This record gives sequence, structure tokens and C-alpha cells, in this order.
Amino acid sequence: MMSRWKAKHDKEHYYKLAKKQNYRSRASYKLKQLDKKYKLLKPDYNVVDLGAAPGGWSQVVAEIIGEEGKGQIISVDLEYIKPIDHEAYTGVKGDFTTPEIQEMIMEIIDGKADVILSDASPKLTGIKDIDNFRAYDLAMAVITISNNILKNNGNLIMKAFQGEAYQDLIKTLKQQFKTVKTTKPNSSRKRSAEMYVIARGFKGSNKN
Repeated sequence: MMSRWKAKHDKEHYYKLAKKQNYRSRASYKLKQLDKKYKLLKPDYNVVDLGAAPGGWSQVVAEIIGEEGKGQIISVDLEYIKPIDHEAYTGVKGDFTTPEIQEMIMEIIDGKADVILSDASPKLTGIKDIDNFRAYDLAMAVITISNNILKNNGNLIMKAFQGEAYQDLIKTLKQQFKTVKTTKPNSSRKRSAEMYVIARGFKGSNKN
């Protein structure tokens, strides 16, 4: 009973804090906590935020880039994202798994990304096996786009869900990145199956 009360309390705390500090989502605090711990983002980075709606993570990136930074933030989602008032921001409405959208992203940043972010979640059915498959399928789609648009030695920060295929996902990432760590920020609900993967040092394409 106490743990359930605490989970609800924590959710309400970050929800209220997001409203107070003008963030679009309580999820903003997940990225803020991850960046504070791992130093993932810099003002001159080109950052791609996949499955970005409503834009909470992109807001945090825009803050880090600041007014003087030379980086860019590209937010991609099938849903419309209200534009962020920052000259480094570009919103793209579309399916990030398609070659057309990936080419558009690379044209916007005139090259490839330093960091790819994804806090995307699949549409859940409540049926465990189906939801595990959908979570794994979405995570693999994020990895695939990373292979196409991430710079050599770039970083990937993504949500993943613990389930039957979770270890296979981590194994795949370890083959493609120099270091892979998993964590759960304080703003995540403790009872949730979500984890965050910090994959650093992309070992992939030589086409950069």
C-alpha cells in the first residue's frame, strides 16, 4: 500500500512541477536527471528526438543549447508537436522509420546526429506477450535509424521495457556501441517496467 501511494505521490509531484516550470511533460525531468548524471548533451550537439510528442525532452535540449549554442534539435513524431520557441528547433511530422524522413533529418542538420533520443512508448494492449513484442519492435526501429543517421562515436539515449526480449536488445546495443548502461531516473515510476539505456560511442558506419 505504501509503495503504491509513493508511486502516485511521485507522479503527481513531477506532474505539478512540470506545470509550474512550464514543461510540456513530466518526462522532461527524466532527461534532466539522466543528463545530470551522465553528461550526455552539449550546446553544439545536433540532437534528434524520436517519438518526441508532446516535446518535453526537446524543451530540455533547447535549454542546454541556449541562445549562443551552435547545436540543433529536431523533433520527430507522427503527431503534431507544438513548435518550441528556439531558433535551433525544427519539428518534423512523420514516421521516423521511413527513408524519406531520415533523409529529411540529415538534410536539416547537414550531416548526422551527435545524439539520438527516444522516450517513445508503443501502444499497449494489456496483453503481456503482444506488448513485449511491440516494445521490442519499437526499440529495434530506434536502433535501425541510429545506424543510418548517428555519427561515429555518437550517443543514443532510449527508453526500453523489461521483458522477454530485453536482454536481446541490450546484447544488440553492446555490439554497436562501446559502452551500454541501463538506469531508471528518480522521476520514473518505480513499479514501471521502463528502463533507460545509455549507449555511448557508436561503432557503426564509416560514412560520416
